[in-house]
Amino acid sequence: MTSAHVFDDGLPLLAPLTDLRPSFDVRTGALTNLERLSRVLSLRISSLQVPARLAPLIAKRHSIPVNTPITGTSPVLLINGRAVVPAPRMLELQCGESLVESRSGDLIAACLDPAAAQHFITDRVAPPLRQTSIDTPTLLARPWHVRTFRDAALAMDLELLAEDQPHALTSTEQPAQGRRYDPAPGTLHLGGNVVIAPTAKVYPGVVLDSEHGPIHIADHATIRPGAILIGPCYVGPHCTVLERATIRQGTAIGPWCKVNGEVGGTVFQGYANKAHDGYLGDAYVGEWVNLGAGTTVSNLLNTYGEVITRATPRSSNERTGETFLGPVIGDHVKTAICTRIMTGSILHTGSMFATTAPVSGCVPAFTWATDEGKRTYRLDKFLEVAQAAMGRRKVELSEHYRAVLAALHAGASTPA
Repeated sequence: MTSAHVFDDGLPLLAPLTDLRPSFDVRTGALTNLERLSRVLSLRISSLQVPARLAPLIAKRHSIPVNTPITGTSPVLLINGRAVVPAPRMLELQCGESLVESRSGDLIAACLDPAAAQHFITDRVAPPLRQTSIDTPTLLARPWHVRTFRDAALAMDLELLAEDQPHALTSTEQPAQGRRYDPAPGTLHLGGNVVIAPTAKVYPGVVLDSEHGPIHIADHATIRPGAILIGPCYVGPHCTVLERATIRQGTAIGPWCKVNGEVGGTVFQGYANKAHDGYLGDAYVGEWVNLGAGTTVSNLLNTYGEVITRATPRSSNERTGETFLGPVIGDHVKTAICTRIMTGSILHTGSMFATTAPVSGCVPAFTWATDEGKRTYRLDKFLEVAQAAMGRRKVELSEHYRAVLAALHAGASTPA
């Protein structure tokens, strides 16, 4: 039987999405790439292959072996962790065949003998292969591609998750005795296709509008009175949607988030706080982000034109193909009250913003920005704040995590 191995090829222009996680752990809808891949293709993943700097972190997060040598005699299937929407044709590959994305020429998947597969993982050199090109964009290559793939990924995920929870409460069912949700007077359903996990709590006064897409509320999530959810959208495990929040279509909120205000078309990786009013649209929010009260973003240029931005401080400006594009907010970013963030901004890991002027452009990692100027966030102070934030969710700031953050900090360059 062919074994499957998912690899991260370390593409640098995906930062900040992949500063603290491999590409296959990026949440691109309700699910991460790896979670979607496993479900869609019904694959048992034999190993995860990641850059050495991330290996200790990923080994703690997954039960799948990390960076183990690929051995044996049977052909193996290598799958690029940047693949957002899995192609079933991956499973049809014979030894010596590959799938390639037309727009980039990058490998999506290949079936190889174990020695050739290990050589590719080690040196990124593949033997001559019979290639089949896929014209449909498939791979994440820039931070804003989370927005590009969002709708297709979320639609697929909501269908998969509905199949995973056959005993969850839907909008057409009465609650079983002892469930903590009662769709009684005060909760308004518009349309169908609402899935609510048995352990979720939805308060009276909530509006669930699924006329144009499904709504999925996961285990132990809480939807407070007066909140409005408009499908398609996903609220992940242990999340809280606060009073009078408006969660618009295309939003996927990863686990342990607290969300308020107006949010549309945004993917939350998880463990982030937006607990106050303010608009957030067509954005990506990393882990351990805290958006201060009144933080508001722009997702549309006044010219209604295509958004142009750059992935990293050292890369060139590029056309994104997007008209609606809010910020990509890296892990551990913090904003002060009433912060404004401009269209298409890329805010790299560990930055802090307390400026009266809007935040714009591509901002280097560990930028400490105030009205007095920009400097590099001191590592000791940053780690102190990170430990406090993570401790509030009872998550350990491990030595491996510290080491990865320290290495990122050492490579950061913030203009004065």
